[in-house]
Amino acid sequence: MTTPVADVGLIGLAVMGENLALNMESRGFHVAVFNRTTSRVDDFIAGRAQGKNFTGTHSPAELVAALKAPRKILMLVKAGKPVDELIEQLLPLLSPGDILIDGGNSLFTDTIRRTARVEQAGMLYVGTGVSGGEEGALNGPSLMPGGSPAAWPHIKPIFQAICARTPEGDPCCDWMGENGAGHFVKMVHNGIEYGDMQLIGETYDVMKRVLGMSNAEMQEVFADWNRRELDSYLVEITRDILAYKDDSGVATLDVILDAAGQKGTGKWTAVEALDQGIPLTLIVEAVFARALSAAHDERVSAEKKIRADVTPFSGEKARLIDDLRQALYAAKIISYAQGYQLLRNAAKTYQWNLNYGGIALVWRGGCIIRSAFLGDIKKAFDRDHDLVNLLLDAFFNEAVTSRQAAWRRVVVAAVQSGIPVPCMSSALAYFDGYRSGRLPANLLQAQRDYFGAHTYERIDRPRGQFFHTDWTGHGGATTSRSYSA
Repeated sequence: MTTPVADVGLIGLAVMGENLALNMESRGFHVAVFNRTTSRVDDFIAGRAQGKNFTGTHSPAELVAALKAPRKILMLVKAGKPVDELIEQLLPLLSPGDILIDGGNSLFTDTIRRTARVEQAGMLYVGTGVSGGEEGALNGPSLMPGGSPAAWPHIKPIFQAICARTPEGDPCCDWMGENGAGHFVKMVHNGIEYGDMQLIGETYDVMKRVLGMSNAEMQEVFADWNRRELDSYLVEITRDILAYKDDSGVATLDVILDAAGQKGTGKWTAVEALDQGIPLTLIVEAVFARALSAAHDERVSAEKKIRADVTPFSGEKARLIDDLRQALYAAKIISYAQGYQLLRNAAKTYQWNLNYGGIALVWRGGCIIRSAFLGDIKKAFDRDHDLVNLLLDAFFNEAVTSRQAAWRRVVVAAVQSGIPVPCMSSALAYFDGYRSGRLPANLLQAQRDYFGAHTYERIDRPRGQFFHTDWTGHGGATTSRSYSA
């Protein structure tokens, strides 16, 4: 009989799995590993894991037998059906109180379902977001666990040992909430990531096509910005990408095809926002911008057939560059404001007790959207845990309103030059819409009542009272609220 020796098990030795396993071992944990293609186990044990505190196993049963109770098994397999299949394979081998952890990019509704399934079988389940890529997995990722609350005390020492740290030394890992909360937070993280990347891309495009800046000039600007309020991982790597040249001296960025891919988490964020009625306009535009970029050949053909009536930029270059800095920061705030709106609504819908300041702290280091800016979000929720929108916090209110003139100039310059800035402009439209006490939805409601008898509320009557007008003079009194089909 195998003597249990390992503190934690890991299934799935792709890049993320290998690096997380090495991370855990480097923090003093004995790790048992398994991979469906067992030759990968042997290669890992003989290679990167050689001489380290690992146990290689060749079957799920052997892995389970190697683990101390309560068993903790981190699964890093492809999201979807493979996770369900692995769970069903493992459950008969486990004992009450054992913990299954899904570290992949699973859809949060799948995690809700799987938590119920595993708990019903007597075990505990955790779905955790993991951000930071392969480097983060090895040296310290941002971790967003949620699921069975009873699992947290058992996995907390491991997770908070291997995660990234803020500059102040706080762990970039905390408990997100019940069932699918962890994967939901990771999904929103990825949606914000889509928005941040698109905003930076639009900024780069204005610099390149409106101002005619070289890569070297842009690299200097992004380097400067990264020392200021835009200090962040994505601005940092943009600086480095702009400076990178291959062995022949060619700028690698300039030969990369302008057709972006996506793995689905941005789309999930957009769909969930639509389902919950949250105006996640910037992130949705970022998803659609990738979809438009993917139609590369069609765009190249259209460029030859569609004439653009544009006005070349004639303003001061240095001023527009500074306007871009301010606009990027302001639009970035909108992205997070919208993301947090979705988090707040989801907490009510799914009955999660989310710690909004804690989420900002978890994102402060290790993850792709890490930035100094997140410390200000943490402070905002420390000031007011029930903050309805980041734009209502004094710091962020001033930060956006003081930059709006520059932001508007950037959008105007881009539009006049025929350069698409879907995220930058949609963020500005959201800002203007959110601060407007009256919008033209009164006309929209009148139209809906005209053609569909959908009714409307009145500004001179209490909310909750609905009215219908016979707009044509030959309609009836029946409204869409009078029946249920």
